[in-house]
Amino acid sequence: MSTVTHAGAPATSAAPARRPGGGRIASHAVMAVMTVYFLLPFWWLLVAATKDNDGLFGSQPLWFGDGFALFDNLSLLVTQDGGVYLKWLRNSALYAVVSGVGATAIAALAGYAFAKLRFPGQGALFAALLGLIMVPATALVLPTYLLMSEAGLADTVWAVILPSLLNPFGVYLLRVYAHDSVPDEMLEAARIDGAGELRVFTRVALPTMRPALVTVLLFTMVATWNNFFLPLVMLSDNELFPLTVGLRTWYMSAIIGNGGPALFNVIVVGALVAIVPLIIAFLLLQRYWRGGLTVGALK
Repeated sequence: MSTVTHAGAPATSAAPARRPGGGRIASHAVMAVMTVYFLLPFWWLLVAATKDNDGLFGSQPLWFGDGFALFDNLSLLVTQDGGVYLKWLRNSALYAVVSGVGATAIAALAGYAFAKLRFPGQGALFAALLGLIMVPATALVLPTYLLMSEAGLADTVWAVILPSLLNPFGVYLLRVYAHDSVPDEMLEAARIDGAGELRVFTRVALPTMRPALVTVLLFTMVATWNNFFLPLVMLSDNELFPLTVGLRTWYMSAIIGNGGPALFNVIVVGALVAIVPLIIAFLLLQRYWRGGLTVGALK
């Protein structure tokens, strides 16, 4: 039923307030289940790292045992095999940082060129780039190993770093981001002021692309840090192993009885320590994701 306002104009009755529906409750329930699903392995790893080797095979895998052996496990971790774990940790950090920074720089240059420049064969190259995104990285490991062997780079740090510098998805992501976030007017204004293309890229485009750059950097660093198959194929020197391959060698030794089952608690706490740098990296860099499309481009 209609009512009349003080100005004489008819107005309809106010609609009743909406109540949360079943769909909203169901979505929250699904999110809660998925949160538990993703956090459960981390919780198990955290609990297992506090147990000695006997406690790992107890009846309460998801809860703490009678003792607290975390610090003893950490002591064993850094002294096992002459402290080789610290070398593996250093190697993983080297591979991840160098590959992440290098891949981000290459992806930024290529993505900006695809988005804002015109050159012969651009369409064909971009189509090839899209095709490379569909190729699994593991399918390229053996051909890459043959190339590295021919170049004399197998069993060196470059055998892991150089293949990791190529990130087709990062190029595509930065191409899309640069196309939408870098106004052509700003680029033309910089060129009119006499800036060269390199200066336009570094002073105008890069500040605007910062959120996407951090995203590509983190994705590449995480992928390189967690990479297993590439260093497994490329490296045979125990001193050059990253954490993924190094922990696997300890696991195989424990399985076949070389070193005994006492290695299992060392492996578990080593896996826990291995994810700490990734958590720190996400916490330090997450604030850059909140920037707008033109962060830093205008003063």
